[in-house]
Amino acid sequence: MTSAAPSPPAMPTPLAIVILAAGKGTRMKSDLHKVLHPIAGRPMLEHLLENAAQLAPERQVVVAGHGREQLERELGGRATIALQEPQLGTGHAVAQAKTALEGFSGDVLILYGDVPFVRAQTMRTMLDRLHGGDQPPVVVLGFEPEDALQYGRIIAQGDRIERMVEHKDATPEQRATRLCNSGLMAVRSQDLFALLDRVGNDNAQGEYYLTDIVNVANEDGRTCAVAVTDDSDEVAGINSRGELAQAEARWQHKRRAQAMADGATLIAPETVWFSWDTQLGRDVTVEPNVVFGPGVRVADDVVIHAFSHLEGATLESGVSIGPYARLRPGAVLKKGSRVGNFVEMKQAVLGEGAKANHLTYLGDAEVGAGANIGAGTITCNYDGYFKHKTVIGERAFIGSNSALIAPVRIGADAIVGAGSAVSRDVGDGELRLVRAEQLVKPGWADSFHDAMKKKKAEKSGK
Repeated sequence: MTSAAPSPPAMPTPLAIVILAAGKGTRMKSDLHKVLHPIAGRPMLEHLLENAAQLAPERQVVVAGHGREQLERELGGRATIALQEPQLGTGHAVAQAKTALEGFSGDVLILYGDVPFVRAQTMRTMLDRLHGGDQPPVVVLGFEPEDALQYGRIIAQGDRIERMVEHKDATPEQRATRLCNSGLMAVRSQDLFALLDRVGNDNAQGEYYLTDIVNVANEDGRTCAVAVTDDSDEVAGINSRGELAQAEARWQHKRRAQAMADGATLIAPETVWFSWDTQLGRDVTVEPNVVFGPGVRVADDVVIHAFSHLEGATLESGVSIGPYARLRPGAVLKKGSRVGNFVEMKQAVLGEGAKANHLTYLGDAEVGAGANIGAGTITCNYDGYFKHKTVIGERAFIGSNSALIAPVRIGADAIVGAGSAVSRDVGDGELRLVRAEQLVKPGWADSFHDAMKKKKAEKSGK
């Protein structure tokens, strides 16, 4: 007798994401939409979308009101925009996604654009509970803050929700519970809009609360459930500049800890600021007051000295920069190269083992391996209309206080004398001096000083 073939694995349930972002964000006092304010150099909405993307949603809907055009520009077609106008509460906001979700059958995650750090694992926990044995129509994400403040409350037995109540409508006994409503929900698509259609606005605010779909389902004798996060920070909303700064501080604290756990040394961690996409290798040393802008990639065994600022830069192994170095987008430092204090690079490559140790600007430049760039050297890359490139060959030596007027090419092993303004190519192994003839007048300075002292004495005697 042959055994039966194993059953094929169950196909994952299709998922749709609905993000509420229709609020005016008046407490931010900004022309920029609230959910587009950056944390770690990235709009808070993008942080949320990145986490949600780990669940591979089939559809994404952003419910917008004020600032809709800004959201459309940021999203660039990655999500459907549903308009909520006027804003009549969270339940009314989700209802505006109905057209965008027409024909969709699966699970719906309801998130908030100003709650950007909900982990993908937390979202999965909510969805897993939605598919539990009792098949709840709605799963609410709850949390237990130290201070419950004005949060709505979840009245529950175990993980079964008996009632949801907004703070303004809660009794003193209900406010005494510590289990609070984050506002995030997982709902079966076949239930979502049928429940919303039955939600009224007979409450202190006169609004249609999303939380009331739980109460409506309970009245039908169905069981809704709560999933509780163990990290209250991930459901903290951002409504003001102060809360934005607090969210930035929390993000930076976690990122610094991660950098050290991954093998980087931060001499003064609290003074180092990371971007959302900063990549650090092992045995990287970061001294105090270093700022990483977006797009920085740092390999192993790199030293970043104090007060340096990096953005859009790539540092290969063994590189050393700073103190007070500025690396702008397109800066690439090859293995073992070095830039020192007050050196700026943009759209420039510093070859393997090359050095620019002091007071130098390298823009739109390619510097060969082993080259030495003297103090005060600049590449004059912009003519007022166009950018031009400077190419410096391997082992070339550029004397201090030189101006390389692009487009120009300095050959391998060439030497440019200090103080030169080079506007024509220099061949391999050549010496190029571009200086005015020096004029020497012996004794002239002594005569000048004597005359000036005499004139000053005559004036003083009057």
